[in-house]
Amino acid sequence: MKHWAMLAGLAGSMALCAPALAQDEVLSVTNRTGYTISEIYISPTGTDDWEEDLLGFDVLEDDDVLNIDFSRSADTCWWDILVVYEVDGEQVAWPEINFCEMEGQVALYHNGSTGETTARMR
Repeated sequence: MKHWAMLAGLAGSMALCAPALAQDEVLSVTNRTGYTISEIYISPTGTDDWEEDLLGFDVLEDDDVLNIDFSRSADTCWWDILVVYEVDGEQVAWPEINFCEMEGQVALYHNGSTGETTARMR
């Protein structure tokens, strides 16, 4: 499983981001994929394993928002997001999202016909 470091209060220094980013905040993930998401994982880019599903027993419908207590106090700005769609179990990833350049909001998009994924930060 990928180490995701999503719990508030993680220890460590922020080598690549400003020190102010080490504080706890809420990360809002908006589902704009057109599909219901049954699982969502977030982990630092470059790790090999995903860890716990952030949705638990819930799902994230299209156009819904998941608010996550998040601390960017890990030693990276770059994160990966992986989702699993409810309808067919397809896994889709958004790699290398720079959380240090965003204001706590990211919208996930997926074009089912081309397979292209995009993430837009707000």
